[in-house]
Amino acid sequence: MTADQLFKQIREKQSFLCIGLDTDYNKIPKILLDSEYPIFEFNRQIIDATADYSIAFKPNLAFYEVLGAAGWISLEMTVNYIHERYPEIFIIADAKRGDIGNTSKMYAQAFFEKMNFDAITVSPYMGSDSVTPFLEYQNKWVILLALTSNAGADDFQQVVDQNSNTRLFERVLQKSERWGNEHNMMYVIGATRADMLTLVREHAPNHFLLIPGVGAQGGSLADVAKYGFNSKCGLIVNSSRAILYADCTNDFAKVAREKAREIQEEMSQLLNQYKIV
Repeated sequence: MTADQLFKQIREKQSFLCIGLDTDYNKIPKILLDSEYPIFEFNRQIIDATADYSIAFKPNLAFYEVLGAAGWISLEMTVNYIHERYPEIFIIADAKRGDIGNTSKMYAQAFFEKMNFDAITVSPYMGSDSVTPFLEYQNKWVILLALTSNAGADDFQQVVDQNSNTRLFERVLQKSERWGNEHNMMYVIGATRADMLTLVREHAPNHFLLIPGVGAQGGSLADVAKYGFNSKCGLIVNSSRAILYADCTNDFAKVAREKAREIQEEMSQLLNQYKIV
């Protein structure tokens, strides 16, 4: 999927919402547990209920890997279902891979060729040869971890290089721009770091940013838009638990749709406020 195709979705849906399919077997309605693949059945209903309001879905692989072979089958079924029913929607593997070059090449084949994801989250810690194998695929994306919102993020990401007076996450942005570009690389920036988005945009003005942390983690959508928008929006904002588990009854999909619509309406107002579309 190209950047223009992503922006077309944003413009048509008046949304830059990504729904994280962090599907926890222990949290899905019990009525689904009689299904052959309950994780897929939950995902299917969430996808059908929210596809009108979202431009992307992001399965977090931990929730599938923990179930062994059945989890991987559910994951493949989910990706195939989205491609078949909603081919315009961007699909992100939240896998956080990143290893030596030959291993990364295998990961790239697995997620881009075998499973047909549009993008994958990648850790930059091991450097260029752990990232560039993913960049060899046309119209596929690397989403590089840059500035995350977890409690331990400051252990490394905010450490200042005394020689250049830049923080490590800035170094990630600067260095990685030599590997990819705004047509095949995005960055993960946590919503709880919205005040840092102005600095991020100085380094990456034209890249898409994947922003987790809005909703259950307390990030402000208004702040993310204020500091993170570029002329073509340039944001994909993820919400997971606030949508998936808004209701634990048999009406879970209906309530998830309502929650997604509420977020989309706020996004539409922001896009018009900042004259993006």
